[in-house]
Amino acid sequence: MNLQLTRPIAFIDLETTGINISTDKIVEIAIVKISPDGSKLVKRKLINPQMPIPAGSSEVHGITDEMVKDAPTFKQAANEIKQFIDNCDLGGYNSNRFDVPMLIEEFLRAGIEFSTDGKKMIDAQKIFHQMEQRTLTAAYKFYCDKTLEGAHGAEADATATWEVLDAQLARYPQIGNTVEAIAKFTGEDEIVDFARRFVKEKGIEVFNFGKHKGKPVTQVLKEEPQYYDWMMKGDFAMNTKQKFTEILNRTLLKKQ
Repeated sequence: MNLQLTRPIAFIDLETTGINISTDKIVEIAIVKISPDGSKLVKRKLINPQMPIPAGSSEVHGITDEMVKDAPTFKQAANEIKQFIDNCDLGGYNSNRFDVPMLIEEFLRAGIEFSTDGKKMIDAQKIFHQMEQRTLTAAYKFYCDKTLEGAHGAEADATATWEVLDAQLARYPQIGNTVEAIAKFTGEDEIVDFARRFVKEKGIEVFNFGKHKGKPVTQVLKEEPQYYDWMMKGDFAMNTKQKFTEILNRTLLKKQ
């Protein structure tokens, strides 16, 4: 194994009803957990999203309403999933922009707090795009010289992602082989909310959309406090609303 670990890393892949983090749901989750000694544990679950799976989504991942009708809901499976990935760094393919945000949104809907504070988030796609700029199937062929069977199946994709990352470390020794070195190489994002409605500029949270784009969040809260109510009632991800509320609470505490 080329990757040197000081604690486990969990490679996550989700299949979902769609790509809208605010409204779509998980229908399958696979987690490949790699321990520092190189041992591997796999957890895979079908999830009942409690909503119809669009035909277009089923065509991509092959999961239908019939297949998940007797599966647990995410809320029923949430504690088991959380325990499996507690104390792990997180990995995946495009995971920083989709899989991790979607997973956190599902935890929030289930009323379970799952924090990424202190966790390194390693996205093999970022290395691949910086070095080769292709898809996961091509990455698997390029780095591992294998054909990805069962693409868009969560376990197949998560396992392939882990193998791709391990092969990348062998090919590009300049990256380093620790989670910290990889995160430094890929330019670990300083995330405010996973939907990226807010970003940090010089350590200050600013809006990343709409009429206030580029303005400090605290400034808008002071000048237009009703904007908070508008966002809370709007079709924004729960994680976005949670982070906006945290900024509001910090702002109110400073006033006291």
